[in-house]
Amino acid sequence: MFRRNFIQRLTLVGTGSLAALGAAEGRGIKRVTYRVSGFTCVTCAIGLDTVLGKQPGVVHVTSSYPDAKTVIDYDPGLVTEKALEAAIAEMGFRVGRDTNDATR
Repeated sequence: MFRRNFIQRLTLVGTGSLAALGAAEGRGIKRVTYRVSGFTCVTCAIGLDTVLGKQPGVVHVTSSYPDAKTVIDYDPGLVTEKALEAAIAEMGFRVGRDTNDATR
């Protein structure tokens, strides 16, 4: 059931462009690292990358299934950390701040 819901949400995201990257030029980009619980396979990490990459203000995202981590570069003028956390939770994952994240 979880996998079916995950794939349905992933397909709703569709394809995007590099608009976020272009919009973020000249602005202060921030990086946040989260621990993510609930990954069951590499497809979960790839799907999360896809969903987060479509969020307004997200410039780059890399998730790792083995490390249970996601690293997000974002424009704080366009998206908040709370919105990013909500997007991760909406996909069915549990999210927490990485205590080893030195970017804050």
